[in-house]
Amino acid sequence: MRAGNLAAEQLQLDIYGVLFQTAWLYGTAGHHIDADTGRELAQVADLVSRIWREPDSGIWEVRSERQHFTESKVMCWVALDRAIRLNDAGILHGAHVKTWRREADAIRQFIETKCWSESMQSYARFAGSEDEVDASLLLMAIMSYHQSGDPRLMKTIAAVRHKLAHGPFLWRYAGEDGLSGSEGAFITCSFWLVEALARTGQHDEAARLMEELLAQANDVGLYAEEILPTSGAFLGNFPQGLVHLALVSAAVAFAEHRTA
Repeated sequence: MRAGNLAAEQLQLDIYGVLFQTAWLYGTAGHHIDADTGRELAQVADLVSRIWREPDSGIWEVRSERQHFTESKVMCWVALDRAIRLNDAGILHGAHVKTWRREADAIRQFIETKCWSESMQSYARFAGSEDEVDASLLLMAIMSYHQSGDPRLMKTIAAVRHKLAHGPFLWRYAGEDGLSGSEGAFITCSFWLVEALARTGQHDEAARLMEELLAQANDVGLYAEEILPTSGAFLGNFPQGLVHLALVSAAVAFAEHRTA
């Protein structure tokens, strides 16, 4: 939506990671990326190399001041990492791949030094925070930012559950967002948790959580955007496509890693 939605004027850096993850999956599955598209992708990678240091409004389109959201930095790293992989595979030809490598390393250094909270023993919601996490940090496991058994990754998954979970459900975050009122648990985040658990070898817990979540669907297997944990009432957009995409992705990841 670009009319009547203030998010249209926001900077959201994470979208570049989504774009390049999609291109990488498409290209490495044997599909052709034409030269014009390849040039445009290379230009986007150049853009990410220039702007990743800026604060943004993040994946959740908060109305509070811009921050250096950890998930946004992670997805900028994903964008450059996948651009490099596409280049190395001969699928994308970038004139500035050395810059991409340098900036990808710089992003990772920023995340590891500025976005890790020693007091929480977890990655934080944004750089400098010592007590806030965000469910979008689960994407670090889904996007292979770390190897599956990495201690920081495992501790972050545990911290997200500890701070944001209500039974099988997760709130997106608990900090300031510049919006009034309250919201329900974001069902997409619960399926992200299933996938993160599966990808980090916690298969039994992933299976248990998946069964609980599947039981929350309506009579035709659909979900709304949010759910009220105390009553199970659906809230927000219905049906919500992102929830169902997260469900499918979690199921595929569980099946792949269960048999790996």
